[in-house]
Amino acid sequence: MTPEAPHPTTHSTTHETRDRLTRDLRAAPDASTDGPARPARVATSEATQGLGRDVRASATPAPTAEALSRAPLRTPLRTPLRFGYGTNGLADLRLDDALALLADLGYDGVGLTLDHMHLDPLAPDLPARTRRLARRLNALGLAVTVETGARYVLDPRRKHGPSLLDPDPEDRARRVDLLIRAVQVAAELGAHAVHCFSGITPAGTDVDTAWKRLAEALGPVLDAATAAGVPLAVEPEPGHLLATLADFHRLRGTLGDPEPLGLTLDLGHCQCLEPLSPADCVRAAAPWLRHVQIEDMRRGVHEHLPFGDGEIDFPPVLAALAATGYQGLTVVELPRHSHAGPHFAELSLPFLHHAAAPSQGSTP
Repeated sequence: MTPEAPHPTTHSTTHETRDRLTRDLRAAPDASTDGPARPARVATSEATQGLGRDVRASATPAPTAEALSRAPLRTPLRTPLRFGYGTNGLADLRLDDALALLADLGYDGVGLTLDHMHLDPLAPDLPARTRRLARRLNALGLAVTVETGARYVLDPRRKHGPSLLDPDPEDRARRVDLLIRAVQVAAELGAHAVHCFSGITPAGTDVDTAWKRLAEALGPVLDAATAAGVPLAVEPEPGHLLATLADFHRLRGTLGDPEPLGLTLDLGHCQCLEPLSPADCVRAAAPWLRHVQIEDMRRGVHEHLPFGDGEIDFPPVLAALAATGYQGLTVVELPRHSHAGPHFAELSLPFLHHAAAPSQGSTP
């Protein structure tokens, strides 16, 4: 199949901008050796190609720009962006070591994925452990978003299973319980949102049934979020039932647009499969933004890449984000790069500061 063309950029110097912002990136250490460093990008290797899941053939049909732009017009004040780094990209570090690293590097916060190695949500004494973590985050001056995308935290054999769409009601209830636990953790930590996703439609399940299950399963989670005063930020995920911004609006309509329901916008996913450019996605999604994830990506391939290895022109995207007035964290999402997590954490923040500088008036 012929690859789709990248979104037209609003700048004539896209490649020059990306090259300028990445020219100082150092080679990343190899995942399997402590020996000499290797280049961070191997653009044509079979290993690299195999990591990306081609979503062109299976993506939800592209909604119209009009459908995605139902947002009311507004002109908010620009606010400085706050950057974080996801713990799913630091999975080889103890949580306290990861937090200390991010604070030392100058990050504003952390995207905390609840997992067996990082504040295990199923282990005993979760409330006490959460209170200790809250004190540690406060001491380090780190804001936090709670994320729930751990691959095997509920089932050691099924990635991201069970989901909110599983045929077995008891399995769906296990995911609901995890999300309610996440809401309770977020309230204790003072997190600005809880992230979640729909899951992949199970084999043999028709789409209407899947949407019904999703709406029913989210009911008690939204009740918990309302009681806790914490937004629930659903992420459109390539290949999932809820894969696009149009799908998010379908969920909003089905649920009656509940107040605590918001959006996690992954800017790489916008590049991957949305009909609008990432910057236009930001503008269309602005009223519902509760959490933002960021990484580089290529059109049609769902592979999270370090900055400069994909096709996104970041300055206009970050300018659009700053113009929305969004005040939550913008979290680097590199879950397949934990083998070199500290390295990419160190490189990512200066890149983002430079890319955001035109919209914020100065370079940090």
